[in-house]
Amino acid sequence: MVGKKLTKQEELLLQDFSRNVTTKSSALFYGNALIVSAIPLWLFWRIHQMDPYQSALVWAAMTIVSTYLVAFAYRNTKFILKHKVAQRREEAVNREVMKSLGDDKKMSRKEKDERALWKKNEVADYEATTFAIFYNNAFYLVLAIILSFYILKTTTPTINYILTVGVTSGILALFSTGSQ
Repeated sequence: MVGKKLTKQEELLLQDFSRNVTTKSSALFYGNALIVSAIPLWLFWRIHQMDPYQSALVWAAMTIVSTYLVAFAYRNTKFILKHKVAQRREEAVNREVMKSLGDDKKMSRKEKDERALWKKNEVADYEATTFAIFYNNAFYLVLAIILSFYILKTTTPTINYILTVGVTSGILALFSTGSQ
């Protein structure tokens, strides 16, 4: 197997089960991560009374760091969930694909199985992506509120912001590296 080249089908199958995400998913992850990372800006501007002009550099730096860590958490969570979703949806997707192909005599059993596998991976990818974004966003926002209003309420607004955004995105990234 050392010198053997992979076929196009084998490369596609390996790509479906790798940690790498497509450019489309990556753009979706970074876009969502930027939006979620920017939400605390409003909280600290309006509620904690931070001046946007004086805090712009700190806000920009922490938003960039947080965006990267939240996108990292999205990728890890998606990878873990994709296999679980694929296993749970396999039977239903196979049934749907076989029903839609019906009695197509032109298509071999192998082709039908390949099409069912492709559809299963597509469904698992979509569901894992949406759930990873939802779960991580909810976890991030709850942690940010708890840290900002309860744990760090006695600190200055700048320190509160730095610690809230840094710790929240760090914990999110850390928890996403777990295997379950």
